[in-house]
Amino acid sequence: MSTADDIAKIIEQETALVFDHFDEAQAFAIGSALRERALAEKLPIVVDIQFWDRPLFYAALPGSSGSNTDWARRKRNVVKMFHKSTYRMGLEQNREDKTFPPGHGLAPSEFVLAGGGFPVKVKGIGAVGVIAVSGLPQRQDHEIIVAVLAAHLGLDGKKLALPDDPAARG
Repeated sequence: MSTADDIAKIIEQETALVFDHFDEAQAFAIGSALRERALAEKLPIVVDIQFWDRPLFYAALPGSSGSNTDWARRKRNVVKMFHKSTYRMGLEQNREDKTFPPGHGLAPSEFVLAGGGFPVKVKGIGAVGVIAVSGLPQRQDHEIIVAVLAAHLGLDGKKLALPDDPAARG
């Protein structure tokens, strides 16, 4: 699949993975599901779920580091500014260094073009928060969020998943 195909699929994901409502209990359920999956698969990730104004769920799994926490923060900032997934933003910007072009005025210390940030959207409202995962290659960080959200919302995760990418675009 091409980058354009991946971007189209991610837009489909962002359109489908929308909540009727989102609150602390939902954040805890999703965060717990991400944590359980990471434990079962021995994934060294950080899971960070936030409303724009406050944290809702955080977990650091064995093998993760403080660097993952910082990557998650920078991914959150991108989602907050653009209301798009960070993997989509990275594919759209197509920059090897994972930074925004200088004309955007977005400091690399605060914003990163790396997959693993996904907007929490509520029907009739729009983006209200973000789910960030860090610790795996960016496509996998993105994929784990999509899979857990699809399951939580009762949607077919296989239909929403990105196709296998043997080239592992990173």
